[in-house]
Amino acid sequence: MTSTSPPKVFDLALLKKRQTRAAKAGAETFLLDRVVEDLSERLHAVVRDFRNAVDLGSPGHGVSDVLAASVKQSRHVDWSVGEQEALPLEANSLDLVVSALGLQFVNDLPGVLAQIRRALQPDGYFLAATVGGDTLTELRQSFAEAEVALDGGLSPRVIPMLDLRDAGALLQRAGFALPVTDVDRVTVRYDNMFGLMRDLRRMGATNMLADRRRTPLRRATLLRAAEIYAQRFSDADGRIRATFDIVWMAGWSPDASQPKPLKPGSAKMSLEEAVKKAGARK
Repeated sequence: MTSTSPPKVFDLALLKKRQTRAAKAGAETFLLDRVVEDLSERLHAVVRDFRNAVDLGSPGHGVSDVLAASVKQSRHVDWSVGEQEALPLEANSLDLVVSALGLQFVNDLPGVLAQIRRALQPDGYFLAATVGGDTLTELRQSFAEAEVALDGGLSPRVIPMLDLRDAGALLQRAGFALPVTDVDRVTVRYDNMFGLMRDLRRMGATNMLADRRRTPLRRATLLRAAEIYAQRFSDADGRIRATFDIVWMAGWSPDASQPKPLKPGSAKMSLEEAVKKAGARK
């Protein structure tokens, strides 16, 4: 029998271990803090009183604090090994599900989105931010060039990145109505590549791919990657740039009260007539 289980992209046990280690050592939260603040603003822009919400997989306590201040009942669901395949969410039990920087570590994102959709009541709302797009493109390119030159090939190092188009398609595939996606690009500057890598460790975001190379990274490869980074992605003052793209996804559980798109050919005025009418008003 052929297995239909999704591939295990991430080592979830290692992810949990590294996030715990980062928290104990003093986590770097500048990216998460920005997302939590943005999420709070986006929720307040929705004219709706939410009663029962879940914070899904967000690290830290920021999102839970936002929900506690604005939602009657809320809880946090953390990622743990095996939990992604069957989320502890009852069907039609929630009117709000949010996630801040948690979904990028999901092995089966289409399956998780489908579970979220089923857990939402009609006209329930989903809002999430995930790292994607061109995040760490400078670091990825630098390591790729160094590894090809010195190690004879690439090793799995950076998580797959969700782009804007795929995010919208996944929302539609999961059955969300009125899907909306956008990207918030954050550029951070460092003295060198090693400063960036220290921050990634303090985020608990270093390599946790299931098929990562188990042998230690060679010092020569690391130093060559740092040289390439400085040569290709530094500003006039010598500091390097690091890109973080935050992909936002939002959608509603379908409900009869929601606006529907017009059927093709049902418009009462052609585009040409509308343009002429608009021009006559000037």
